[in-house]
Amino acid sequence: MTNEELIAALREAEAVKFGEFELSHGGTSEYYVDKYLFETDPDCLEAIAAAFAERLDADDKLGGVALGGVPLAAATSVAAGVPYVIARKQRKDYGTANLIEGRLEDGEEVVVVEDIVTTGTSLVEAVEALREAGATVERALVVVDREEGGRENVEDAGVEMEALVTASDLLADRD
Repeated sequence: MTNEELIAALREAEAVKFGEFELSHGGTSEYYVDKYLFETDPDCLEAIAAAFAERLDADDKLGGVALGGVPLAAATSVAAGVPYVIARKQRKDYGTANLIEGRLEDGEEVVVVEDIVTTGTSLVEAVEALREAGATVERALVVVDREEGGRENVEDAGVEMEALVTASDLLADRD
């Protein structure tokens, strides 16, 4: 899957929007990548899962960051034939009250998948939760790197981050 094909899939799903948008960290942006549109579009989700699967080994385990990383982890799990776990943002007050859902063995290597990285806070929090649960986390795969400091924050946490698409890629034809 080429970079151009992924950008085309995101645009086909109408997930890339232009205008004035407020972001979760409080800043504003002239563009927005709507994860809910690309994660609920079967063709786009399949393209992303295939691109992630190409970057995995047969013995990898995935970790999906709740909420956006979960459909990506599930689709990639099926595409690559590897298992996954879910990293919650906070414990529930009922059931098992686990922060990590699914089977995770102590010392197991996990590749975290995430939708969009702006500051990297959600991804780093998921990495920390996985590590506290006993996982080894050294890699993360993300759909879009907004190139706003997230990569540096993720790498400061000791995680190599690979983005399928960057903001520069998405905005290249907007000049």
